[in-house]
Amino acid sequence: MHISVSIVGFRNKSDIVRCLDALSRSKHRDFEVVICENGGQNAYRELVDAVPATLIGGQAVKVVEAPGNLGFAGGVNACLAQTPEADGWWLLNPDTEPDEGVLLGMVDRLNEGDCEAVGCSIFLPNGKIQSYGCRWRGWLARVVMIGDGVNVGETVDASFVERSQSFISGASMLIGRRFLEAVGPMREEYFLYCEEVEWCLRAVSRGMRLGFSAYGRVLHHHGTTTGAGRGVRDRPRIVVYLSERNRLLLTRDCFGARFPIVALAALGQLVLRCAPRGAWRHFGYGLAGWWAGIRGERGPPNWLPA
Repeated sequence: MHISVSIVGFRNKSDIVRCLDALSRSKHRDFEVVICENGGQNAYRELVDAVPATLIGGQAVKVVEAPGNLGFAGGVNACLAQTPEADGWWLLNPDTEPDEGVLLGMVDRLNEGDCEAVGCSIFLPNGKIQSYGCRWRGWLARVVMIGDGVNVGETVDASFVERSQSFISGASMLIGRRFLEAVGPMREEYFLYCEEVEWCLRAVSRGMRLGFSAYGRVLHHHGTTTGAGRGVRDRPRIVVYLSERNRLLLTRDCFGARFPIVALAALGQLVLRCAPRGAWRHFGYGLAGWWAGIRGERGPPNWLPA
């Protein structure tokens, strides 16, 4: 099975170089890499100079310059468009280091034929699992990470993960041709955050099944580009704003009848998250994002620099 690895970058060439180095040791050898650089012409040129044209196993590496910042979803779609002939596409965050067996395990699970997308174990540098898979709690517009905090190496019940998950983390998601043909590309108007949730929920609503491979893992350095891994008081404006906005957009798109209740619940959660920490500036960022979600605004924020 020929896999196209899709990586979206934003002025983070060191992350990408590290990710490619890990990819070069993959036991599954039939793949190529497409990187969409969202950070402008200078970042594109620096990235081209920093990465090899081929990995040590002969796998091609192609860097594409985005016509502006397309966001995560737009960058993924740009990568997918480069390799329409692939048998599958592996969405992989640039701030990850996949181990040598993880792609092979996901490909084997996809080849069983009873699912159209596959996730894997994602862990953090502290040796704890970030997620095996994810659930979207529709009434609260919140993510539940299955396995969050479990020690790396503990036995995982793959069937439980598959029964429980409603979406796969965009940090490492393998999709097959049936998935892409039935569901179509990501919704670019989300720009950043919740796009993979909506994609998977859309897939499930169209009869697609989400799988999980317990073979191999992906190390996720989490938020090196966006700052999403920082504490509440330290997160950048765009992270807070779009997280609040897009959870409401997702609710509007997938659970429309719940929108009034979810909007109030989201506002309450924002207060409870920020007030005890005195994070009033970040409450303002989140409140602006919440209000943008109420109004149904989409795409990149109008205050975001090019």
